[in-house]
Amino acid sequence: MKRVVITGLGALTPIGNTVKEFWDNLLLGKSGAAPITRFNAAAFKTRFACEVKNFDPTQFMEKAEARKLDLFTQFAFACVDECLNDSGLKITDDNRSHIGVVWGSGMGGMITYEDGMFDFFQNNKIPRFSPLFIPKTIPNITSGQLAIRYGLQGPSYAIAAACTSSNNAIIDAYNLIRLDQADIVIAGGSEAPICSGPIGGFNAMRALSELNESPETASRPFDKSRTGFVLGEGAGALMIESLDHAKARGAKIYCELAGSGLASDGYHITAPHPEGAGAIIAMERAIASAGLKPEDIDYINAHGTGTPLGDISECKAIVKVFEKVLDKVQISASKSMIGHLMGAAGAVEAIAAIMAIQHNKIPPTINQFERDPEINPLLNLTPNVYRDFNVNVAINNTFGFGGHIVTTLFERYAEY
Repeated sequence: MKRVVITGLGALTPIGNTVKEFWDNLLLGKSGAAPITRFNAAAFKTRFACEVKNFDPTQFMEKAEARKLDLFTQFAFACVDECLNDSGLKITDDNRSHIGVVWGSGMGGMITYEDGMFDFFQNNKIPRFSPLFIPKTIPNITSGQLAIRYGLQGPSYAIAAACTSSNNAIIDAYNLIRLDQADIVIAGGSEAPICSGPIGGFNAMRALSELNESPETASRPFDKSRTGFVLGEGAGALMIESLDHAKARGAKIYCELAGSGLASDGYHITAPHPEGAGAIIAMERAIASAGLKPEDIDYINAHGTGTPLGDISECKAIVKVFEKVLDKVQISASKSMIGHLMGAAGAVEAIAAIMAIQHNKIPPTINQFERDPEINPLLNLTPNVYRDFNVNVAINNTFGFGGHIVTTLFERYAEY
């Protein structure tokens, strides 16, 4: 079976608009949470979020082109540009049919959708929709737009699986390469959900933190005082390539994408299985598919949203899978700093896991004030300060509404 490697990265996040900025600020424990600026949130229970800062789409495209794209697609263009530049890949007529794109988004063009519907209702329901309303809104449009932008003729499609979307995209890219459908796949996800519908909807579900007086401390995975997640936005892109192709073109290799695990809780539309049933299956499958054992895993980038039920469920699953080596495996939750990027979370957090392998550092879980006593005290949750640690293998967990569970596994690249 073909080996698959990572040869390029791109990130646009609430704590950094490049991979380097994102990683540096993860290690510093910087929070991306602040009062919402994308719309007037004064009437909402939650009035803060993790927004991308200082983003100017005209750095990546013409102003006229930017007007034709929803923010979630603009985000994708920015991080894929970085990913391609990082990879050193030159797209030519000889290789474009062997390069694909698989992109994830849980919500698609929510801002465009809201703007269009508000105009509709405010104009006495006169149907004066923009001809771009549908092309800017549909979740698959980003994969299509990326293929058009770079002239790619390999497989191109989108995945909408709530918060696992971009981790699913990574696995699909992995499998497309192993099935000889492509030599290279640009995989990732983007989300721009900070508008009234998602904030109001998640408030109605009582899923969001309402700690308006202290946004930067509101995302508290594993903490006893956690009250919900903080909504985030951004994008992440990975260049996923067959090892043979990468070596032939002299590409730098970040790591190997060595395993994957897919499962379902099969339990509830929003609540996780109380014992982490699906998470156990996905982690075990990812480890086994890589030909490894639990004792080989050094780092887990946890889903860790800061919801009362979710954190307990994931920790129980980790205890079950790693029960014999709990003192070894390191764990942290990037969402404590970047918030929950929904469909983009898997790709951005995969980048964090890959950078942990590159730099042998475990980023912290910030806002750890008092550990939840229901969480096994042996779990190494990396509270508040990063840790130097030799990382050869890292896994990335993502869970989504509907019970979707996805785990990807990254391993330090070695010749053999």
